[in-house]
Amino acid sequence: MTGRRLTKRTAPVGVRAHWFILVAVLLALGVALVVQGYMHHLGGIGDDSVPADGPASSVPKSVSQGGPVIDSRGGTVRTVSPPDRTLALTFDDGPDPVWTPQILDVLRKHHVHATFFVVGSAAIDNPDLLRRIAAEGHEIGVHTLTHTDLGSAPAWRQQLEVQGGQQAIAGITGHAATLLRPPYSSESDAVRDGTWRAMRAASDQGYLTVLTTKDSEDWRRPGIAAIERNLAPSGPQGQILLMHDGGGDRDQTVAALDSALTTFADQGFRVTTVGDAVGITSMRDTSAGEQLSGTAFVWGIRLSDFVITAISWALVAAGIVTVIRAVLVVAFAARHRRAARRLRAATSGRRRMDVPVRPEITEPVSVIVPAYNESAGIEAAVRSIVASTHPVEIIVVDDGSTDGTADIVEALGLPGVTVIRKENGGKPSALNAGIGAASHDLVVMVDGDTVFEPDTVHALIQPFADPRVGAISGNTKVANRGGILGAWQHIEYVVGFNLDRRLFDVAECMPTVPGAIGAFRRDALHRVGGVSDDTLAEDTDLTMSLCRDGWRVVYQEDARAWTEAPASLGALWKQRYRWCYGTLQAMWKHRGAVVQGGQAGKLGRRGLGYLLVLQVLLPLFAPIVDIFALYGLVFLDPVRIAALWLVFLLVQFLMAAYAFRLDSERLRPLWTLPLQQFVYRQLMYLVVIQSVVTALAGVHLRWHRMERYGSLRVPPAGPVAPVGNSLRQ
Repeated sequence: MTGRRLTKRTAPVGVRAHWFILVAVLLALGVALVVQGYMHHLGGIGDDSVPADGPASSVPKSVSQGGPVIDSRGGTVRTVSPPDRTLALTFDDGPDPVWTPQILDVLRKHHVHATFFVVGSAAIDNPDLLRRIAAEGHEIGVHTLTHTDLGSAPAWRQQLEVQGGQQAIAGITGHAATLLRPPYSSESDAVRDGTWRAMRAASDQGYLTVLTTKDSEDWRRPGIAAIERNLAPSGPQGQILLMHDGGGDRDQTVAALDSALTTFADQGFRVTTVGDAVGITSMRDTSAGEQLSGTAFVWGIRLSDFVITAISWALVAAGIVTVIRAVLVVAFAARHRRAARRLRAATSGRRRMDVPVRPEITEPVSVIVPAYNESAGIEAAVRSIVASTHPVEIIVVDDGSTDGTADIVEALGLPGVTVIRKENGGKPSALNAGIGAASHDLVVMVDGDTVFEPDTVHALIQPFADPRVGAISGNTKVANRGGILGAWQHIEYVVGFNLDRRLFDVAECMPTVPGAIGAFRRDALHRVGGVSDDTLAEDTDLTMSLCRDGWRVVYQEDARAWTEAPASLGALWKQRYRWCYGTLQAMWKHRGAVVQGGQAGKLGRRGLGYLLVLQVLLPLFAPIVDIFALYGLVFLDPVRIAALWLVFLLVQFLMAAYAFRLDSERLRPLWTLPLQQFVYRQLMYLVVIQSVVTALAGVHLRWHRMERYGSLRVPPAGPVAPVGNSLRQ
């Protein structure tokens, strides 16, 4: 049904703008994940022992048989070696927070400068070490961004790796490097076609390539003596020595370096940087534009790392909350079931020592049916209530219908049915009109698209034997559950709504008695001022008001009502949008319950807290979880990610199976549960996002009336439950 209250403020552009913001945020997150995955999972500092592979047909002899410093700028290939008795000491794969400081200490002890070919990702992780290297007079060269084999990388990645490494250096030190050492390179005669192409491409950007003539092979950890032998010159010729300050355990490297530097000094060798050895200045101050670009690059990487770290911790928290929620709802549902059995036994007079006999409620009940344009299902609804085994009066409040709803009810001529016609004023006003006309102290409210089973009313009101109970929620079932969308909603009603209601009942913090089926004490309704029109979720608002007034609100699982669910995604969106937005309004309206005592405090601290965490915050975080899952499939171990998803699905299935068992439902619809994760789940999350943004924007929505399909059948006379389209499937 609908009301006449229109939006107080219409801002379609503003309301829609948040989708652009959401897309922008998700795209930014996607970029951060791609950066994180590229930096930490598509490359990696490791073994430099990859052997030369592939042809070398395009490599000039001047390179393969020339010196280790190669300059191919301008199309002319020139190579050079250090002069005699000169050793250019180089380190790859750093900076490393453990080993680089120790190596720098050894170099300072011997008053030696060296060239550090740094990996950009390691430099960003350890910026202070890179600054120390520069401050102590050492030379810095590019060793790519993520230690990628340039020879096998496509052209776009070669450029990204080299320029990324350069920008990391520039952003941290304010200096630009002209020396490049490709990862997995060694001596000149090991250069192959792929590496040569990468070297030539780098030369076009102004880089000199530095290979090696003496590999310490310290990555093998052969022992200190073996490392010294590998470094020892075989004559007076100048050499470029290769060692590592990162990529693994370098304790042997540190010890061998200390000993080797002493030996070199004793033998009269000069140990220096590559640039000094060949007589060039390899580093320069960056321009303002280069400095700005480098700084932005470094901070962009750091920001992505921070975002992913924060999300990772948030995912852990979300996982813990989800598991706790699953344990709680199952445990509380089991407890609720045991309590319900004891109460049924007490009501029926089957005396147990630990349960006092409770009187059966037999007094007549007023049933109020608010109706606006309910011609499709109003006859089935009214006939089902008339067929109740409990004495009832039925008050149908026609709220200005234009489809002859009131005429249909009057034409039925059913005993005990009263029709009230009024101008359209909204569902709360229709309910208040019905309450005012009710003859009995107990009132049942039911939507016009809902049918009762014959014993629904009697079962529903039995908890009123407890004078503390002011309202009772029944068990709403989806009637038109045929098709995959109907099955998804059926699962949601049984697993989501009903399990939660059992938890809320035991915790005494029920936030909602659904409009489809709820029972109330009339004096409790009068005490809270009737049904308010302050929110779009008048049922939630009313329930919270009763809790704050000190009344207990309980769930009666045996009182079943069959209702029509939306049959299209568009209709489902409208319905859930109204529900969610109205719930947010009610939560805000009753936020004061958090600091109250008694039943109000239980609602505030338990019920509102549960709704905030499980139905607002987690759904807002859900799109990030999905994107992170895709990230894991691409950059992490897809088998592990798939296994985690299957475990999550298994937990959901077991919880759903238990809920179906509690509701005496067949398990057949659960085959759609995996598919629900890819469509229905995302739709519900987007509804929450839309509702939260709309609420924060201060836009007041009007009522979205759900389309009626007429799928409910008139219940047969007698004690048989009414059968709708696909009921009890």
